[in-house]
Amino acid sequence: MSAQGKAFEQLFHDEQAVWLQWGAYEAAVLPAVGANLIAFRDKVNQYTFLREPSLEEMDSFRASPGVHGIPVLFPPNRYEDGTFTWNGRTYTFPVNEAATGNHLHGFLHTAAWSVEDFGTNKTESYVSLKIAIDETHPIYAYLPHRFSVRLRYSLNERGLLQHVSVHNEGTEAMPCLIGFHTTINAPFAPGSTADDYRFTLTTGKRWELSERMLPTGSYQPLLADEEAMKTTGISPFWASMDNHYTTEPQNGRNLMELTDTRTGVKLVYDIGTAYKQWMIWNNKATPGFFCPEPQLNLVNAPNVDLPAEQIGLVSLEAGGIWEETSRLYVK
Repeated sequence: MSAQGKAFEQLFHDEQAVWLQWGAYEAAVLPAVGANLIAFRDKVNQYTFLREPSLEEMDSFRASPGVHGIPVLFPPNRYEDGTFTWNGRTYTFPVNEAATGNHLHGFLHTAAWSVEDFGTNKTESYVSLKIAIDETHPIYAYLPHRFSVRLRYSLNERGLLQHVSVHNEGTEAMPCLIGFHTTINAPFAPGSTADDYRFTLTTGKRWELSERMLPTGSYQPLLADEEAMKTTGISPFWASMDNHYTTEPQNGRNLMELTDTRTGVKLVYDIGTAYKQWMIWNNKATPGFFCPEPQLNLVNAPNVDLPAEQIGLVSLEAGGIWEETSRLYVK
């Protein structure tokens, strides 16, 4: 414990959590529910930046933890018929989205993770979490590689920092397919309404999606409102969105900015430039929350006949480590 910060274990409703505190900020992560960063708050101003489940919602949240907090998706989003072939190996996942006949969102967001360490130092409060996959783990049946994923969250006066790394601990290359279903409240400030909010996103081109919500490999022209989404800003609920875009960093940064026009407070979600794709989903334009989702890879990437670099299809060599950082902060 430091003078400014704390890190401790305590329940989040009825689920064991590791809590971080620093100055006005606090955050909580749930190791047994996919290492989900379930809360990020400004206690002084009573800002609640992430969608949190209520006590009454905890059972349904544990059953389907995709639309609260920051779930880690591995592999992210949809895969046609729950299968793909990569590097001569066929991977088969359960079809868990009946409406499209696809596999959706992978396995890590529902799995139990271990806590490696938590504490404070002179500059931050932090927690490090890990999931290790080998022949003894149930996920190995679908992703037959020896690998580990680590998440480190730290909190200080500059906000919340996420560091994620994937380590291939096996003897052959593996596909590195990862994203986050980050669920942002709009409004996040007491006294504000959804109508007070505008956001921008560093989108580039919009991918055309089929009726099964899979990329066709072509792009669609951007609407005028989508141009505003990447320039002057627009309501997060301007239309029903379940849209897929390339990322297009601006001024060297890849980010979403959400402004409360009533208070003048801006929430920044800086995802780092390794993420090549955005998904954005707003629950059929229902005010309350929306999901700007950074993805390393295109939806269904191994089944799309386009260059690997264009679609973010990363081959992680034996012994290799892929990593990136993201940050949530206020200005």
